[in-house]
Amino acid sequence: MTSAIAVGVDGSAESLAAAGWAAREAALRGMPLRIVHAWLWQPLDVPVVQDRETQAKTAHAVLREAETHVAGDYPALEVTSEVLQDTPVAALLREAEASEMLVLGSRGHGAFTGFLLGSYGQQVIAAAKRPVISVRAGGEPARTEGGEVVVGQQGTPEDSDAVLGFAFGEAAARGAALRAVRAWTLPPVFAYSPGSMLLANEAGGLEPFERKALAEALAPWRTRFPDVPVTEHVEIGGAGEVLLSAASDAQLLVVGRRTRHAPVGTRIGSVAHAALHHARCPVAVVPHD
Repeated sequence: MTSAIAVGVDGSAESLAAAGWAAREAALRGMPLRIVHAWLWQPLDVPVVQDRETQAKTAHAVLREAETHVAGDYPALEVTSEVLQDTPVAALLREAEASEMLVLGSRGHGAFTGFLLGSYGQQVIAAAKRPVISVRAGGEPARTEGGEVVVGQQGTPEDSDAVLGFAFGEAAARGAALRAVRAWTLPPVFAYSPGSMLLANEAGGLEPFERKALAEALAPWRTRFPDVPVTEHVEIGGAGEVLLSAASDAQLLVVGRRTRHAPVGTRIGSVAHAALHHARCPVAVVPHD
């Protein structure tokens, strides 16, 4: 079965913005778009506002609205839709695993309770095995061309392969330049092992050591995507702050999230947390080991 770009919708302006972004992504990649809405009938012992039939009609209306929203701009796009009869987190996690990526709406800056379907979006981002993209609604429209794809690189090349691979693929699909950002801070005394300090000295100091680490991580991806212009950006400072500054005019920010081997929770890491809170552009969170 051909993989698809999946988007979760709930009838909000944020989810419609996510559907529009996902439709463009699907068109760029020549892939189908799958629109899903999670709804589960749970009868209670107290009176409810709507009966089951009415709620079911409302759920399907949410899908039709999203389909109509994307059809005007992408009439040739292959689109399927489905009401998923399950709890939102479980349904969206299954969609993420079966899709190329999952796109969700976000309600903008501020407390981390504004994701599509309340806190469910954060739980999905924290546990998904595939990239999840957060798209805002309101304020300035998301930039779709002209801006760079910005990616944060940390650790060793092995640590960042999945993140860099996704970012290079996105830049290539858009015909965009890529800015690879590696932030570093002055370590406290003894924070570096003697072996690391020796390598840093051989590289000419701490900043050249960081530049060398970034260049080595990028090398195989530059070879695989020779047509993607790349800017190597190494800056002293906190990773979240440096990334947000570098992505101030980006069309997409890509960050990593270490895979969690634990029950579903909401921990996503400080860098992804900062990006999702404050980036003005869509943010792709890519899980990696």
